[in-house]
Amino acid sequence: MLLGLMLLMCALLLTATPSRPVEGGSVTLTCNVLVPSRRLDSPLQFCFFRDSQALWPGWSSSPELQLPKVWREDSGSYWCESKTMAARVTRSPRVQIQVQGVPVCNVSLETQPPGGQVQKGERLALICMVARGTGDITFLWYKGALGLNLETKTQRSLAAKFEIPAVRDSDTDKYYCAADNGYGPSLSELVSVTVRIPVSRPVLTIRGPGAPAEVGDVVELRCEAQRGSPPILYRFYRENVTLGRSSAHAGGGASFNLSLTAEHSGNYSCEADNGLGARRSKAVPLNVTVPTEDRKELLASGILEGMLGVLGPVILALFCCGLRKRLGRRPSGNPRGSPPSPVPPASSYVNSPAPLQGQSVYENANVVRGDEVYSLVYHTQQERPPAVPPPRTRVEDQDTSAIYFRLKKANVTDEDYDDAM
Repeated sequence: MLLGLMLLMCALLLTATPSRPVEGGSVTLTCNVLVPSRRLDSPLQFCFFRDSQALWPGWSSSPELQLPKVWREDSGSYWCESKTMAARVTRSPRVQIQVQGVPVCNVSLETQPPGGQVQKGERLALICMVARGTGDITFLWYKGALGLNLETKTQRSLAAKFEIPAVRDSDTDKYYCAADNGYGPSLSELVSVTVRIPVSRPVLTIRGPGAPAEVGDVVELRCEAQRGSPPILYRFYRENVTLGRSSAHAGGGASFNLSLTAEHSGNYSCEADNGLGARRSKAVPLNVTVPTEDRKELLASGILEGMLGVLGPVILALFCCGLRKRLGRRPSGNPRGSPPSPVPPASSYVNSPAPLQGQSVYENANVVRGDEVYSLVYHTQQERPPAVPPPRTRVEDQDTSAIYFRLKKANVTDEDYDDAM
């Protein structure tokens, strides 16, 4: 009798599959009946327990219970019971089930927007992630190399997010995060966050050797924005025409040197741009002064060029007209436009065995080839030369010089003039 009762009490045996479950995995509990069912007088009902608490759904006709996911807190002492319609209850021995956890690993920190570049006043999100890890994971965010704790969150997931709604200048720093699921914390690498500040309106300053600015001076155009994250690109303008550009990679201002000419008078401005919007400075006027000596030379040169342009053809025409009148008309037999043939000299002797003195006569032949003017020289004989040749007067010297000058102005070469003489 006593032996039969003991066998009845030991007729159940609980098994767990797998025997060493891992967090996040499933476990199947089976209540095994050791007494053959034909020896039982009625169907059995089964119920599973953990640490004196019945597991859902309580009593049922199935000898198995599946736990879809188990965690470390599900570890404990398990057993099962069975009963008959006559309310006879049988209990299995207790079984210890220890749910295994997976330590976190490969912790990383990401930023939104990506790259850690965020404009002042915008939202910044720091996302801490783990590649593996089971159970409840505690995430922690830190700022700076000294590790100022910003936030702590515990949740059953592989990622968690910490947000700064509107970043400020002071939020520029290095950040990192840590994750721990009970096996010890694991840290991420440092991530730099830069709060970018749009450039302020730049100020243009024109610096020169003295005032007022004169032609030939070298002036410095200095453009600087008081605020703005580097790098900053500066552009320089005169009347909206680009003069040049310069970059300030570490912030601050930039300069552009300009050698002044008379055409550089006007309004100057500059522009600053760091990728968050360009800002233009106010216009600064610059008046370039021309020195008095240079002004006189420019004025004289202009007047001379104007007179030559207007009076040059008139003087040349008057010279040709006057020369024609002095020398007489060109022989009518000579066709226009071709070099005239020289008249053979006629020699005559009047009561004298010696030849008479010759006299040269000049006449404008009015033949032009390119820029060259040809002159015709006639040589005639006088009846009798005077005993003493009269001295040449100053007026004659002046006439000869004037003719030479005018011929030179008409681009007559020295050789043509010597041939003519």
